[in-house]
Amino acid sequence: MRYTPAGVARVALTLSHRSQQSEANVERQVQCEVQALAFAEVADKVTQFAIGQQVKIRGFLAQQSIRSRQLIVHINDIILE
Repeated sequence: MRYTPAGVARVALTLSHRSQQSEANVERQVQCEVQALAFAEVADKVTQFAIGQQVKIRGFLAQQSIRSRQLIVHINDIILE
């Protein structure tokens, strides 16, 4: 865990997603990895989970930085599945 200059806890992590989705009436396997950030109390929650645990998140997509158009997920809430 790191801290912002204002002293807010910050955790960067990678989320792995695997699911089966239907597209044009055809089932397909979907797999991807997404970079994510959690701040404050949510960052504290994230540090309690073990690598590989299934979680459900709520948050939003944003660009990684002013200079990067790369997407990153900002986690507003995270719970064990």
